Parts: sequence; C-alpha cells; structure tokens
Amino acid sequence: MEVERDVLSLLAESRRREKAQTQYYRALASVAESEGDGSVSERLNALHADEQHHLSRLTARMIELGETPEDLSSFPRKEAAYDGWEDVARERESNEIEWYEAITAAIDDPATRAVIEEILESERHHRRELGGKWMSA
Repeated sequence: MEVERDVLSLLAESRRREKAQTQYYRALASVAESEGDGSVSERLNALHADEQHHLSRLTARMIELGETPEDLSSFPRKEAAYDGWEDVARERESNEIEWYEAITAAIDDPATRAVIEEILESERHHRRELGGKWMSA
C-alpha cells in the first residue's frame, strides 16, 4: 500500500507526543503513590494507561502501513511537577486535542483516520475528566 510520507510523518510525531504523555503521567503517578494519595494515583495511572494505548495504536498503524516506527526507548524524560498538576495536565490535553484536530484533516486513509479520531475522542475525555479508561481494548 502506497502511503504518503506526510501521513507517516504525522503518525511518527503523534507517537513522540504520546510517549511524552506516557512519561508525564507515569512520573506524576509515582509521586502520588509516594505521597500516599491513592485516588490521584489511580487517576494518573488510568491516564497513563490510555496514553500508552494511544502509543500502541499509532505504532500498530505504522506497522500496518509498512513503516518501521522509531525506537522511543531512550526518549528523553522530563520532570513533572506534582503541585498544580491538574492545570498543567489540562493544558497538555488541550495541546493534544489541537494536534489531533489539525492532523485529522490531513489524513485521507479511512483506517488511519479512524485511529486518530478515536484517540482524539479519548483526549477530549482526558481534558474534561483528568482521568483515563476511555480507550477500548
């Protein structure tokens, strides 16, 4: 299947963005766990799981399109401040929504577009609820 390089580039950038989100929520969940804040830890772990699922879906789609995805195992980690995390997380989710809304128009392939639209819907839930478990298995 011939796929435009632009679409593969958008998928690759989406994977990097999702990797950053997985690291962000995992770091926050770790702090919440060490603080003994079980309910926040649970919310953050659910967000982490959804973002990890997004990363997996994007990876699978790239493989289906015949592309070898970039190895993100040494992706640089950034610190995540626990104080005020909800405002920062909501802003990060807004950025993700803007990204996915923008790239949706650039993707003609129905299967790829469906993956992006499902992720976009999940990101909208994340911003609204700051909780996860919005991705189907």
